[in-house]
Order: sequence, then structure tokens, then C-alpha cells
Amino acid sequence: MANENHGSPREETPLMIHSPGTSSQSQPTSPKPVRLVQDLPDELIQAGWEKCWSKRENRPYYFNRFTNQSLWEMPVLGQHDVISDPLGLNAAPVPTEGAVVEPPMDSKPRKRRLSEELPASGNSLKKPRIDNVPGTPSVQAIPSSPSIPVTPIFKNWGLSPEDKQLAAFLRPTEVYWDLDIQTNAVIKQRGPLDVLPPHPDVELLRSQLILKLRQHYRELCQQREGIEPPRESFNRWMLERKVMDKGTDPLLPSNCQPIVSPSMFREIMNDIPIRLSRIKYREEAKRLLFKYAEAAKRLIESRSASPDSRKVVKWNVEDTFSWLRRDHLATKEDYMDRLEHLRKQCGPHMTAVAKDSVEGICSKIYHISCEYVKRIREKHLAILKENNIPEEVETPEIQDRLVYCYPVRLSIPSPPTPTVEIHLENNIACLRYKGEMVKMSRNYFSKLVMFGVGLYEGTGLQGALPVHVFETLHKLFGVSFECFASPLNCYFKQYCSAFSDTDGYFGSRGPCLDFYPVSGSFEANPPFCEELMDAMVTHFETLLENSKEPLSFIVFIPEWRDPPTPALIQMEQSKFKRQQLVLPAFDHEYRSGSQHVCKKEEMYYKAVHNTAILFLQNDPGFTKWQPTPERLQELTTAYKHSGRTHGASGSTTPSSSGTTDKEKDKEQETTQEEGSSRDVAPV
Repeated sequence: MANENHGSPREETPLMIHSPGTSSQSQPTSPKPVRLVQDLPDELIQAGWEKCWSKRENRPYYFNRFTNQSLWEMPVLGQHDVISDPLGLNAAPVPTEGAVVEPPMDSKPRKRRLSEELPASGNSLKKPRIDNVPGTPSVQAIPSSPSIPVTPIFKNWGLSPEDKQLAAFLRPTEVYWDLDIQTNAVIKQRGPLDVLPPHPDVELLRSQLILKLRQHYRELCQQREGIEPPRESFNRWMLERKVMDKGTDPLLPSNCQPIVSPSMFREIMNDIPIRLSRIKYREEAKRLLFKYAEAAKRLIESRSASPDSRKVVKWNVEDTFSWLRRDHLATKEDYMDRLEHLRKQCGPHMTAVAKDSVEGICSKIYHISCEYVKRIREKHLAILKENNIPEEVETPEIQDRLVYCYPVRLSIPSPPTPTVEIHLENNIACLRYKGEMVKMSRNYFSKLVMFGVGLYEGTGLQGALPVHVFETLHKLFGVSFECFASPLNCYFKQYCSAFSDTDGYFGSRGPCLDFYPVSGSFEANPPFCEELMDAMVTHFETLLENSKEPLSFIVFIPEWRDPPTPALIQMEQSKFKRQQLVLPAFDHEYRSGSQHVCKKEEMYYKAVHNTAILFLQNDPGFTKWQPTPERLQELTTAYKHSGRTHGASGSTTPSSSGTTDKEKDKEQETTQEEGSSRDVAPV
């Protein structure tokens, strides 16, 4: 897959597959099998089969340490899976002696997907001449171009023993994606990216340095302002910086103007003097008002403020303390009104006092990031030099023609990749490299085969739409592409993601702001970072303005009205806006950004904000994928299918049909942590 997607000579990643040492312990009723001298064919041994002795039956049997399957008779390659196909209806026929076995034309029959049952929507319009890219059926391949990856269905026929071993490992039991849907996104052919290829040693160093940078950020907030860093503020800082960054690192910023991040500055200032959380009860509101007044007084006394500022803040604080002592019958609303009044009176003076200190935090974090980028690049270039790989290569000539979108390619060849250990335990896949281990769902490991990430916030920034909604978007509006996704949470096999160097191996088309489609239907659910959403809207309007082919963007963003975000205002006033829907808060769901590691019951969470759905389309796009009232109603209805009661591909799980008020309150407490910095304002 790496060779196909990046179009450069790369060695296959060697995998050391370590099966559980006590695989029989997963079934308490089965005794530990006694191993016999193995006289099995190499293909069966590679697939995990062993010959064992049954003490109870006093006869040999065959045990698969990968699937825990036991057979009295010698297993046959291509035999059916007793879990997914207990009757063996899809098993390969056992050939008779002397018979010639013809290889099958396709893999075993599978359930038909929605994309196969429905005709392509809106094909009545005349299409431009489009040259297909590699991976498109019945088309000649462009030399050294990536192929569009297909659904990883493992077949037993014509595979090496290593592939058969992986096939036994990587059988997903639940699927939250549909990689069979082909793209309708058309782009101008583009050349390979001049980006250094990924390497585990470099990624490990980058991960360690980011952890250090997070720790520096935490310490600066605690030492200078006496607060914990605002939740998700570091992740939103990286998103905001990368919108304008012209540096070489795919993750850490190193060439930005201005140096002081407006996003980080805004979020830290919102938590000074204390963080304001959502309030539900009267006593909480009273306690919060008292803490805010006390913190404001302490801040203004410890900083070099002007005499007027000290006077205003101290007078308002003393007035608040006096009001708290004498008014014992105040309601929750009275306390919140008083808190809002205190913030308006004291806020500007505290901002002026803390401004230089907060700017110092932002500047310090940025300069440390620049230093880390230099260290990462030096490490990267040293690895290339060790393998005699040049830093610069000649760029091939690119033809000026339209093609269906394809994964990004890298111009620089990749050095040999070291061994990564893989250990599978039940439904968990563990990957170990140089002492560092990552755990993830076995289903998602079957989607990627190779993976690396750290669990440091970010799950709320990576939330995806429910499966039912994706199915409806494809059915009604021909959507086949996600503008903001990752190899882990994508539904379609074609998507844009933040990191071209690593995600290109898994079908990524590169960052959304660097993607220039000519036609197609797209879904955009960006991370909730205001600067990124602003850049996204400007980018979409430019694409719509320059294209005469059908082009459509269906955008999902939070409906923030206090104050309204510039991205929302710009889209509502855009000449390309065709329709707009609003989904009420706590009445619809998102799929967790940590879906590859979370429990099944934690896969979905309620949205804490209203969600605005806006249709941005040029005239041909509006004609082809018109958002009629009937289609909008069906899209709204798709959100009624809760992911908590409906599994992937329509499967169901036991769940209560109703939700009590107490459960809703608990849900609100947990899901508000998935929100943005705008959650700090009391409601």
C-alpha cells in the first residue's frame, strides 16, 4: 500500500507478529493444548494452525492460536470462518484429486452496501473530459502514480503465507466505514510533494518533543498565571498556527506571523483569573461568584496595575462581597447576573494587567517549537544520508489535464523501515517500537495495518458524523469525499487530512487548504478552530468561483452566536449558500475522535452546541445536487438514528429506548468537555 500510494521505491515494513503466549486462557473451559511434533504444511503453520493432543478424547486435533478454532480433521486453506460464516456457505470448494482449480474472479460474496444498491446520483449533466488516475477500472495507469486503495478484503487464494497470517488476524467484526464508494471528485493532475518521507525514528522523536512542549505550556500557565492550561487550547494552537505556517514540519509550527497566537492568547485570557464552567445549581453559582471576586482581587494586587485599575477592581470586589453577605435569598440567575456584571467591570483591567505575561507564554511556546523543528529535521536528514538518499530529487513533468482525485505522493524515496512488533489480544492490537507501545481496536487496525498516535486530548476536535448521516449524504447528494478526516475516522476512502507524509499511505489527498477540486460533492466537518474555519470558507468560495463544473460543499460547524464566528457569518452571507439547517444541541450526536481505542458504548457523544449545516454550491452543483425540502427532511431524519442503538451497517445493540433527566445531566457534564473554548462563558 505504501508503494502504491506514494509512488516511490519503498521497502515493505517487516512485521513481527507475536501471538498471545497463552491463547488458550481466553477460553477457561479449554485445557492448555499439548503440542505434538508439527508435520503440517508450512502454509497451515503460517496461518496459525498447530497439531495438538486431546487427553479427554485420546486423539490428535488441530488448533489455531490466532482464532482459537479447533478441528478434528486437518484444516484446508480457504476454509470458512466459523464466526462470520458458521455454515460454510462462502467457503472455498475443496478440489477433488486431479481437478484444476480456477482462481475466483472476486472474493467471497458479501453484504451489499448502500453504494452498490443505489444509482449514482445526478449523472444527467454533461461531464467534462476526465482522464482517470491509477486505480480507476479499465484505465491505463500513469507511471509512478499512486493507486486508489480499495477495501482491504483478504483472500486466501494466491497469497503468501505472511498475508494469510495477517488475514487470520485482521478480520473486522464491526465496520464504521464504506471504502467501496468511488470518488466523483475531479482535480487537475498534480506532481509529487517535496516532503521528507516518514520514518518511525523521526515520528518517535517528534512525539517526545511534543510531549515536552505540552509540559512547557502547562508549567508556564501554572507559574505565570496560576491556572491550568485551557482544555484543547494546545491542539487548537497547532491548528491555528498551521493555517498560516510556512515551515517544513507537518505538525509543529516554525514560520508564522504574528508570533503571538491569537487563539492561544484568547483562550488563556478567558480563564483569567479563574475558569468559568457551566453552572446548574444555585450553590455552585454562589461559590463561583465568590471565587471569581477573590481571584480578581488577588490578581490586581499582585501585578503592577495603574491606581485607577486597582481602585475600580477593588471597589467592585468589595461591593460583591457585601452583596453576598446581605442577600441570602438570591436565586441562581441573580448570582449569574452579578457574576456577568463583575466580569464586565473588572475584565478590561485584568486583561491589561495580564496582557504582557500571556503574550510571553505564547511567544515562548512558539520559539521552543521552532527549536524542536530544527532538531527533527536534522534527525530526518541524517537518516536519509545514512541510506544514500538525496534530499532533493528531480520533479517529473506534469500534464495539464483533469483526473479523478488520488492519494498524495512523495518525491523523495523512503529509507528502509525498521521492525515494528505487533501483539494481538482479543479485540485489541498492540504495536511496540523501541519500548513505546500503542493500543487500538483490532477493527481499526485491520483498516490501517500500521498506526501511531498519542492520547492527548483532541478527541473533540476529531469527531465524525454518524454512519447513517454519511450514508444519507452519499445517497441524496452524491457525497463521496471528506474534507477533514484521518485514516482512523474516515468513512470514505477518499479524504483530506492534516499530514500528507504519513496519511498518504492510507489514501489521504493531503490538507484541505491545499486541495483544489474542479468538481465533485464534498462533506466538510472541520475541527472547531475559528481560524481554520475562516480559512476553509474562503478556500471553498474561491473554488466555487473558479469552477464551471458541478461543485458542492456541505459544511457542518457549531452554531456559535455569542459572539457569532466570522466563518458562520461569511457562509450565511455567501452568494453560494443554497440552504441552511440547524440541529439543536443534545439532540444529535458525533462519533468520537478516539473511536479506534474507546469502548463501544463510548463511540458516540451528544453535541453540546447547535450544529449548523450549510450547503455551498455553484449553479451546476445546485442543479445536480439540489437540497430540496424532501432531501433536507431525510437528512434530518438520519440524525434520529442514534449510534448508541444502531451499530455500523445497521446492526443493533441492546440499549434503553429512553433517557432519564439524570442521564441527560450526566451526559451534558461529560460531553461539554468535548466542546471548544467558548464553553467557558457561564450559561
